[in-house]
Amino acid sequence: MTRVHLAGALSANPVTEPVLSGRVRPEGLSVAWTALHPSEMFWRQLRFAEFEVSELSLSSLLIAVDRGDTRWLALPVFTTRDFFHTRILVRTDAGIARPQDLAGKRVGVPEYQQTAALWSRGVLEHEFGVSPPQMRWFMERPPERSHGGATGFRPPEGVELSYIGPDSDIGRMLVGGELDATLLYLADRNLVDRSRLDLDSDPRVRPLFPDRRAEGVRYYQKTGLLPVNHCVVIRRDVAEGHPWAVLNLFDMFVAAKEELYGRLRQGLRPFQNLGWLPDDELITARDPLPYGIACQRRVLETLASYSYEQGLTSRLVHVEEVFAPSTLDL
Repeated sequence: MTRVHLAGALSANPVTEPVLSGRVRPEGLSVAWTALHPSEMFWRQLRFAEFEVSELSLSSLLIAVDRGDTRWLALPVFTTRDFFHTRILVRTDAGIARPQDLAGKRVGVPEYQQTAALWSRGVLEHEFGVSPPQMRWFMERPPERSHGGATGFRPPEGVELSYIGPDSDIGRMLVGGELDATLLYLADRNLVDRSRLDLDSDPRVRPLFPDRRAEGVRYYQKTGLLPVNHCVVIRRDVAEGHPWAVLNLFDMFVAAKEELYGRLRQGLRPFQNLGWLPDDELITARDPLPYGIACQRRVLETLASYSYEQGLTSRLVHVEEVFAPSTLDL
């Protein structure tokens, strides 16, 4: 087998670290990996298609497929998961004691179409009865430096959305009283996000859910859903030229995850706590972070239904349209 050389990009997190470090490699492939913040990575990939293999926002991928952009095939490798609605921050003086109080409020969001925001709006509507048109939205990223700028984003019908000017950002608007809440707060340095203030100890701002873990457990016990927001994609031209590369890459990511499990079961925590996952489950579960279509189909179909429901896609995009055919039975 001829070795194929590719350019790839991943975010640094526990399940990708063995890949970025080079300890786990794909059979028959040589990949020059770049570690990037997801905000920047997705903007560069959606606008310039720089990388032959990379993580990509599932929300943006659904929108791209809906609009006829078929440059990528997804692998059912899910590099980040969280109960994203538990990340909502509110001003302490905004009169927001429960999720229902967000109705009528000014809410910031780094990017309206990003997957974390899509999940949070879906949970707010289906769990707490607050729909997107009931809030006033303020988006930090301008069209030219946003993921939506590459996918033709326009605010969905009925949604009031304003762009935050270049001289401000979500953090400054929150502490200044110009916003009542933010769906997500990203202060990491990258080419896309502008916020830099540390809000963790600011007395003017607090989490909507005081106990994030308890709310995540409640949501999971009720719905059985552990939301995913990033997958891995391979450029279609590469997959069609080297079809064997798809499953070789999948096998590599599975091996990387198994290495993480092995280190955790030895009592090592070399990177970070996986947060919402109890320690005993990390140690005893056969596969607490499963890859593949079959085990994640309900999560993926829920995400696609939220995208259509919220007006980001014009139709319900099906799993089979997004993922590489050779992965559909995994």
